[in-house]
Amino acid sequence: MDKEQKLLLQKKLGARLQQLRESQKLALRELSYRCNLDHSKIGKIEKGRMNITLNTLFELSEALQVHPKDLFDFENGIPDASATHA
Repeated sequence: MDKEQKLLLQKKLGARLQQLRESQKLALRELSYRCNLDHSKIGKIEKGRMNITLNTLFELSEALQVHPKDLFDFENGIPDASATHA
């Protein structure tokens, strides 16, 4: 997997995280409180600007009450992450 493919995957994961958060009508700060992560870090993850650890992935999925694999369900109507602007 080349660098561009990794970046695209990171953006898709961020878009999926945002989709799940918004579908639960959660503000960034509420999700931040639930998983004990700074809201600015979550914002960077959602924009595809931050690479995350497995521990962070697990904390986010637990706070959203979804299985970690659901964060990788990119075929579920998320916008094309390649079209997002930094």
